[in-house]
Amino acid sequence: MSLISAEHICVRFDGTEVLHDVSMSLSAGEIVTILGPNGSGKSTLVRALLGILPLAEGRIRRQPGLRLGYVPQRVQLDRTMPITVRRFLSLPVRVTDKAATEALERVGMAGHGQDQMIALSGGQLQRVLLARALLGAPQVLMLDEPTQGLDQPGEAAFYRLIEDVRRDTGAAILMVSHDLHVVMAASDRVICLNGHIC
Repeated sequence: MSLISAEHICVRFDGTEVLHDVSMSLSAGEIVTILGPNGSGKSTLVRALLGILPLAEGRIRRQPGLRLGYVPQRVQLDRTMPITVRRFLSLPVRVTDKAATEALERVGMAGHGQDQMIALSGGQLQRVLLARALLGAPQVLMLDEPTQGLDQPGEAAFYRLIEDVRRDTGAAILMVSHDLHVVMAASDRVICLNGHIC
């Protein structure tokens, strides 16, 4: 049974159709990757599934009480405002020190709780964003181009981490990516998108 599904959805911005008649579903424990060129609607589909964007047509079905985790494509950090990794993990909902420590350990960032967010490398930042998403014990984890800006070893390490998360939690994982050869090794299914499912 699917945890979340899109049924014939269309999304329009200012009268321009960005997604047309898209149907897909995600089941527990599977890794599905959305692949497509820039402007193909990949991030739009993720935001529609999350309920952030309104649909022009179609519907999104979610299992009742479904817990979603989200790692955005990028996070803009105010370089003038100091904030530690530990404090960031408690935004917007405060978490215990134990939960924060366990989340950081799970993503390979143990001992980094007092680091400043702006001092993190790209790979470290992505791991912290993943830790924050995992704090809610999501049944579905959505990652919007999580390896953008990482070098090849960083990408490979991140995809191995995602596989570990799936194995340990049983969460379904939906990823957006450009990188076909890495994606094929890391995914159970690939959805090719270019405004519609190709």
